Amino acid sequence: MKAVEISKTGGPEVLEIKEITLDKPGADEVTIEHKAIGLNYIDTYHRSGLYPLKLPSGIGVEGAGIIKKIGSNVKEFSIGDKISYSGAPLGAYSTHRNYPTKNLVKVPNNIDLEVAATLMTKGLTTFYLLHKTYPVKSGETILFHAAAGGVGQIFGQWAKTLGCIVIGTVGTDEKIDKAKSYGYDHIINYNKENFSEKVLEITNGKGVSVVYDGVGKTTLEGSLKCLSIRGMMVSFGNASGALSLIDVPKLLQPKGLYFIRPSMQQYLSKKEEINEGAKILFEKIGSGKIKIEIFKKYKLDNVVEVHKDLESRKILGPAIIIP
Repeated sequence: MKAVEISKTGGPEVLEIKEITLDKPGADEVTIEHKAIGLNYIDTYHRSGLYPLKLPSGIGVEGAGIIKKIGSNVKEFSIGDKISYSGAPLGAYSTHRNYPTKNLVKVPNNIDLEVAATLMTKGLTTFYLLHKTYPVKSGETILFHAAAGGVGQIFGQWAKTLGCIVIGTVGTDEKIDKAKSYGYDHIINYNKENFSEKVLEITNGKGVSVVYDGVGKTTLEGSLKCLSIRGMMVSFGNASGALSLIDVPKLLQPKGLYFIRPSMQQYLSKKEEINEGAKILFEKIGSGKIKIEIFKKYKLDNVVEVHKDLESRKILGPAIIIP
């Protein structure tokens, strides 16, 4: 059995592959044999120290596999079940692991485990963004940054099933066609055009009711500029760097804007919440309303390369590690 650990924070080179021996699962745990491991940008935050961990630590928040052993208190899962999960404790970058059942969901037979490994973080993030943080209405015009990315692929398709007019931004022209295939009605290359001016043009000066922004530092002020009166800024990531301080009188007060910084823990901390989101997610995947295209598959032994590609924006869509 193998697992990736970090004993210090830093660049991709701090990721170490270790041989491990697992104890029996705890009373409320199961032993999982991973078939696929999901990649998420938050993994780089844990590794770099932006989101501090108690070291040494495993890494990786998302995986899918088969249950091999169950703890003495486990009733709702059985050996052989297909499962997927996202959330603490970290340690998804491994061939096998013990994991508490609190965040586990059963994967329907019609969904491949490689696809399931890409869904729990990105798909459930999309669920809470669209249904909980700012519940969108049919006919609303909304903006999502990084439309060609992993969350962007799911978000565009999901928002269209809810009847939204969806504007997406990308950083290069080569990502435009990919983003269009995900259902976005308008695509803006924010490195070539002023996206806030373009959004106001598309909306006839009104602006959008909500911006979903996982990019962070470079898009913050522009996002606030293109919001309508009483619009909501949903800041859920830092792909371009941590946010600078917000000048409330200058940036929020003139239009009475709302600013929120949500995370999965706030919306998916209970078993019922996770099951609610997973049920809707799996229904949309199973029915073909949301299609997942895995961009690339890596080997666990190449984990340093994986993080280099994550940080250099070479990964255009969901990617997985095969243990």
